[in-house]
Amino acid sequence: MTTETVRKRTTAKRCPFCAELIQAAAVKCRFCGEFLYGDRKHGAPEPTEPYPSPENAREEPEEEKNATDQEDEVLYWGKPSAFALGRTLWVGAGVIVICGILLIYPVGNLFLQIPGLQITEQQMLTVEARIKDVATIVGGMTLLLLLFKTAVLKSIYYEVTVDRIEWGRGLLHRKMDNLDMFRVIDLKMERSIWDRLLGIGTIQLKSRDESDPDFEFIKVRGCRYLYDVVKKASLEADKRRGVVHLE
Repeated sequence: MTTETVRKRTTAKRCPFCAELIQAAAVKCRFCGEFLYGDRKHGAPEPTEPYPSPENAREEPEEEKNATDQEDEVLYWGKPSAFALGRTLWVGAGVIVICGILLIYPVGNLFLQIPGLQITEQQMLTVEARIKDVATIVGGMTLLLLLFKTAVLKSIYYEVTVDRIEWGRGLLHRKMDNLDMFRVIDLKMERSIWDRLLGIGTIQLKSRDESDPDFEFIKVRGCRYLYDVVKKASLEADKRRGVVHLE
């Protein structure tokens, strides 16, 4: 194949009307006289609207992109407060404080104040050492347990967008779920006196989702804002999809 043949093939094309070989940039066929664009064929009416300009052609994808970005916009992101551990947190903290006191205070002196108790100084020191060993073990295990439970709790996160609620949990084995906004039936917020002092609260959702019919945002901060966001997003999702929840 010669270089001239290759050049002709790359700079030429066939007319779709007469199949003759013409220049690749040709607008009108020199053999049959037909225009190669639909709006300029013989007898074709003039176009009522011009072809979109490159600027207009870019507008639609940009609008679609903006709509997609709006749907993916994060309205709320948060994690449960450590106070969600409740009694476990307070009991564990109390045990750690008591163990710390036993380690600092010379508990052997208490035996000297017991009337009628005959104990040598060596025996007192031995008992005091054993008490401190037990306090160290109990306090350390309690602290590790609290740290583990706090880490598990803090591995949970909540993310709310216009269309869905997503949450994940798990330290080593991560699990993620989501709940569509249009499936939310009702929601309510609960705040004890202690919760209000700490600025946290729990929001409970009822939904038509089979896997998570009852869902909770557990002891989160900004609970009032979250309540309003979910309420508004669920109503707007119902309108977009034409969903009517029947009691």
